[in-house]
Amino acid sequence: MDSKTLQDRINQVFEQQKSHSLNLRTSSADLRIGMLRRLHDWILEHRQDIRDALFADYKKPNIETDITEIYPSLSEAKNTIKNLKSWMRVKRVPTPVTFLGTSAHIQYEPKGASLIVAPWNYPFNLAIGPLISAISAGCTAIVKPSEMTPNTSALIKRMISELFDENHVCVIEGGLEASQLLFAKPFDHIFFTGSPAVGKIVMRSASEYLGSVTLELGGKSPVVIAKDADLKDAARKIASTKFINCGQTCVAPDFVLIHASMRDEFVSYLKESIETLYETDGQAAIDSKDFGRIVNERHFNRLKELITDAKARGAVVAKGGKTDASQNFIEPTVITHVKPDMMVMLDEIFGPILPILDYTELDKALSFINTMPKPLALYAFSKSDKKLSYIFHKTSSGGAVANDCVLHFIHHELPFGGVNNSGIGKSHGHYGFLEFSNPKGVLKQRVGFTAVTPLFPPYNRAKEMIIDGLLKWF
Repeated sequence: MDSKTLQDRINQVFEQQKSHSLNLRTSSADLRIGMLRRLHDWILEHRQDIRDALFADYKKPNIETDITEIYPSLSEAKNTIKNLKSWMRVKRVPTPVTFLGTSAHIQYEPKGASLIVAPWNYPFNLAIGPLISAISAGCTAIVKPSEMTPNTSALIKRMISELFDENHVCVIEGGLEASQLLFAKPFDHIFFTGSPAVGKIVMRSASEYLGSVTLELGGKSPVVIAKDADLKDAARKIASTKFINCGQTCVAPDFVLIHASMRDEFVSYLKESIETLYETDGQAAIDSKDFGRIVNERHFNRLKELITDAKARGAVVAKGGKTDASQNFIEPTVITHVKPDMMVMLDEIFGPILPILDYTELDKALSFINTMPKPLALYAFSKSDKKLSYIFHKTSSGGAVANDCVLHFIHHELPFGGVNNSGIGKSHGHYGFLEFSNPKGVLKQRVGFTAVTPLFPPYNRAKEMIIDGLLKWF
């Protein structure tokens, strides 16, 4: 599609959705729930199509697609269907003494025309999850899937075209040009998942028309292993969550901080865990049907350079390190003797490389974390609730998990999102509904009466005495 055609197409869909968003303001819970049920059923009926698309894009194993793409989408839809009527219900609020005679409530109205920009690492789940929230809130949505996973993008476009009129939900495919054209439109809300660098561009664009944004970004999510932790348990959980999706997960453990005296034992358990996951019966990880590939050559080369730089500067590859450019394959890799100024510690890794850093005092490890941009998640392993609480209170992160990793992403009752550099706003469940909604405060006064009339001008001593009483007692 040439530039002029693409721009005309975006303009057309945006104007249609902007107009239709006015009709959706009064849409009922039953209408929205019906749409979500159809979406849920389509996903369930086309499970194999979704699997095939992800495998074609970067050889994602079928069961991994079930776990990380299909299940979260279905679960989000089910939870929203179950709770939407309660979320939409008008919420009465108490009446302060100074407002006697009035009544007040909060009603949730849709923000309006929304844009959802999804990433390539979980291209189905991270497009459909926000869409479910947009539909539940009564918004229209243009969905921009990633051009780096074209098979999944095409499948999403097919699904949306079969389920929705384009004046309600529409998919716009394309690369950088499509994104730039979309960001220039005055959307009421933008939901963007991606890197902090692009998130800043999105925020600047939205500031031109004061549109609201949800930014789910990333960062280097650390793991802190306390001296009393169960190392075997920690190694198994860290390996399982780090290397799923070939490490291409925004909340994957990005690096591990462990007491120097425990490092070798922990690494030994980590090796065993990797072998159990991907090297059964003596096979190499490259032959495992359960381990995917890096999404493209550019990211493969970037990750390979991280390993090369670390080795050249004194780090030790304790496990893995093998690569195959013909397949964009990088072995699950563990690196020890890592220093903070190595390339692998400067940016989010987003691949199957796990650096291990030593510490001698817990407070120094936490101070190191606090020198870095706030991460999307932080993980801590300890048998002591007091120590876990100490770690979480001494650090800042979008979310946190004790004695496991990543699981908070699929907990419906928890808000998901970052803080500062790792994101703005929260999503999932009720929090996703709220993100696409405007909680409008409504106050109702009786006709011909207001309790504050005595406080209007002209001012006099009697009114000053009333004010004195208000300041003292209320």
